[in-house]
Amino acid sequence: MCPQVVTRFAPSPTGFLHIGGARTALFNWLYAKAQGGKMVLRIEDTDRERSTDAAIDAIKAGMDWLGLDYDGEAVSQYSRVERHRKVVEELLAQGKAYRCYCTPEELTEMRETARANKQPPRYDGRWRDRDPSEAPEGMKPAIRIKAPLDGSTTIEDQVQGTVVIPNKDLDDMIIMRSDGNPTYNLAVVVDDHDMGITHIIRGDDHLTNAARQTLVYQAMGWDVPVMSHIPLIHGPDGAKLSKRHGALGVEAYRDMGYLPEAMRNYLVRLGWSHGDDEFFSTVQMIEWFDLSGIGKAAARFDFKKLENLNGQHMRATDDKALYDYLVSLLPHLEDGQTMLDMLDADKERQIMLAMPGVKERAKTLLDLKAGLAFVFDARPLSLEEKAAKLLTDDARALLKDIIPVFEGLDNWSLESTDAAVRQFAEDKELKLGKVAQPLRAALTGRSTSPGIFDVLIVLGKDESIARLKDQAI
Repeated sequence: MCPQVVTRFAPSPTGFLHIGGARTALFNWLYAKAQGGKMVLRIEDTDRERSTDAAIDAIKAGMDWLGLDYDGEAVSQYSRVERHRKVVEELLAQGKAYRCYCTPEELTEMRETARANKQPPRYDGRWRDRDPSEAPEGMKPAIRIKAPLDGSTTIEDQVQGTVVIPNKDLDDMIIMRSDGNPTYNLAVVVDDHDMGITHIIRGDDHLTNAARQTLVYQAMGWDVPVMSHIPLIHGPDGAKLSKRHGALGVEAYRDMGYLPEAMRNYLVRLGWSHGDDEFFSTVQMIEWFDLSGIGKAAARFDFKKLENLNGQHMRATDDKALYDYLVSLLPHLEDGQTMLDMLDADKERQIMLAMPGVKERAKTLLDLKAGLAFVFDARPLSLEEKAAKLLTDDARALLKDIIPVFEGLDNWSLESTDAAVRQFAEDKELKLGKVAQPLRAALTGRSTSPGIFDVLIVLGKDESIARLKDQAI
């Protein structure tokens, strides 16, 4: 019987959950879900100077917004430091690690010598077999692992294929610093082993680390998890992803009005494919996700594709769910509290009436908010520049003439308002647009809006006529 699949997301809490980390979390989450396994969250906070509680909170909030749940409580790597030290002592006792008393000056000399010989900097092993009695008095040693001197270390990677690294390129790395703090490559291995991690999915910038960590697994006689090193995300120009490309915190995408479903969909397509499919529901992603679908080439982040995909998801989302998303976004927007304060049962009813027409034109929740702004606007409306230009003297005269037509309608509906406006345009020998445009400007203060008859129904008879009277002459 195969063991249960256990993946992990292991961010360093030195900042927000950026887009690359979010994709790594998503891939681990999807694989665990697809395999009926579980994903754990480990906060790699051993860098005490740079790790902050605010960053931990931001990472958890980002995962929560994306809908990426994890099993059990988040684990602090730093809280396990005594366990890491115990493993170092075991390796020393077994003769698989040793104390190194090199001074900073000696290490600098080694690096400079290697650089002069056009070789990568590496430790020369001078304390590997020396008697500790030769150590300088009062000096605290670093602990190094004894790496194999010949042969190679092989990583059977599910994405990169078979990766062979000559052991001569892997020097005796430090597994515990002279201050008694275990290093990253030691702590990660111990934690992954103790937490029962079966599959490691992470960026391919960790591929060299994978070889070094494999040496620790082998030294301890532990099974090496199945590894998958995924290519990093680049910008549209092929350069390393930066803030100008979209290397922002997940909360920034929330505030730009993207849906979590769309972000999951877009992120999974950055490096993974299922045929030519572009639009996925989360259920489909879980059903189809496998490691073989991950490509070797770097993915390119493209805001236009994200926006287009988000628009598709918005159109596919239930109106009430979109309303709830919008309400949850408002506290994070500069002018959102004003709209929140105005929300009541009547406003919700109006928004739900407007939603079908507004969401068809919206690509983000910000677009949706803008499209619904006419519901919240107080009389007299402030006109946008384009709307003001539409309200010429002739247009305002038209508004004055159509008001009695609306006042005479006993039944206020899409059908009755549509018929009335069309008949009015015919009587005036005007095209429908010549009437609809000034109506839109007067009713919404904008030159673009949902369909004009939708606007009339959303606002209701009394408010519609009042707004027209404000602009008529």
